[in-house]
Amino acid sequence: MLTRTKTRTVHFDRPFTLFGLDGVQPPGDYQVQDDEEQLTGISWLAYRRIDTLIEINAGPKKSLVSIDNADLDAAIEKDRTPSMPAG
Repeated sequence: MLTRTKTRTVHFDRPFTLFGLDGVQPPGDYQVQDDEEQLTGISWLAYRRIDTLIEINAGPKKSLVSIDNADLDAAIEKDRTPSMPAG
């Protein structure tokens, strides 16, 4: 089966957490890889996501950690939502 990897950069303005990552991650740019496999048996070219990986600084080196894409989307949306001032 044919697979491909798409790479994108996501930016966080505030610290964030994701299931599967240890602790709170600092704001900044993160490389995300989406692995997809080609769907067969249909009359047009289509792919489906089979894994999402985020590159995290783990001490002096970087590591790729598998995460749920829906959790990533929720964290990005939360980061984009203005926070309410404490009052």
